[in-house]
Amino acid sequence: MTIVKKLFPALIMLLAIATGCKKDSYNFKDLSPTVKSFYTITSTGFEMDDEIQFKNESLNAQTYSWDFGDGTKSTEVSPKKVYSTPGIYLVALTAVGPGGTGNYSAQVTIIDPNASVGDKELYFIEYNNPIRSVRKISLNPGSTAETVVSLSGRAGVGLAFDAVNKKIYSTDFLSTGAGKVWRFNSDGTSMEAVVSGINDPYGIAVNAAGGKIYWADGESISRANLDGTGYQKDFIKITGGLMRAVAYNSKTDMLYFYEVNVEDLYMAKADGTGATKIVEGAYGYSLYVDETNSKIYFDDRNTTSVRQANLDGTGVVKFGDAPGRVYGMSIDYGTNKFYWSDISANNIKRANLDGTGVEVFLSGLSSPRGLIIKKM
Repeated sequence: MTIVKKLFPALIMLLAIATGCKKDSYNFKDLSPTVKSFYTITSTGFEMDDEIQFKNESLNAQTYSWDFGDGTKSTEVSPKKVYSTPGIYLVALTAVGPGGTGNYSAQVTIIDPNASVGDKELYFIEYNNPIRSVRKISLNPGSTAETVVSLSGRAGVGLAFDAVNKKIYSTDFLSTGAGKVWRFNSDGTSMEAVVSGINDPYGIAVNAAGGKIYWADGESISRANLDGTGYQKDFIKITGGLMRAVAYNSKTDMLYFYEVNVEDLYMAKADGTGATKIVEGAYGYSLYVDETNSKIYFDDRNTTSVRQANLDGTGVVKFGDAPGRVYGMSIDYGTNKFYWSDISANNIKRANLDGTGVEVFLSGLSSPRGLIIKKM
């Protein structure tokens, strides 16, 4: 009896431990299935006033919430929608069921079928055809390219347009340490070197309202006044860097630029302060700011593609293939078409702003570079 009394507390303790260590068990078959949100449409590009049928293909949901990107919403299962204004709209579907919430979104491009394309021209640099020159072509179907001005004795990749003063700027890196920025009228007249003694100028951008030009040059983004005075070589400097492209956003007063030695894409204020790395591992030669839709486009040699991102560098997605270097990008907002050069294919391509409908706009070129689109 004495032994039993001594063992009894120990047995109680073991029983308590065994009970405390018991694991709960779940029957996962009893859990509600996971909600999956998804929809399809017949195309991603429509004209104004087209009726778009959204086919809801979500799984395990009971209620739905649609946001059409223009301020309108719906709770129908598979709604129809008409857009009366051209643009790119992000259509988001939220599906909710016992198993949770699912989210899905995709872009829809709305085009104005009556938008005029004949009053715009695309300017580009062609390296050897038969001489290096700036050329132009109307965006009107069936147009042929014509030479604007010879670049004989010059070499460069950058073009930029000052829409206020109707001037075109181009870079010239033919002689290292003796590079230039040239300025001329859109008909090729009054060509003048506004800045000289530059090391290695590549991409160029214009801030017409601020009266400045910016260009990529070795370790620096340099700047000057529109007439070339006030030249600042190390306006923005990345020590050990190699700048190849620059773009300016007039709505936010921000600059974007590439540094291709370490391979990063930066953003900075137009006064040169606050330089911030926004995309790592991006190595390319062309940048474009889409102010209308708050996007940036850039080519990336590491993925041989044109990429699209938000203005802060987030949301990077592939826009289109680019086997060769891209030295020029531009957008025609009348037709919502994005244009880019491909020097390996010797052509200029274009696509809808969501990346669909890729086609060759102009072929048979010789190393096309530096695209700008301007009204005639």
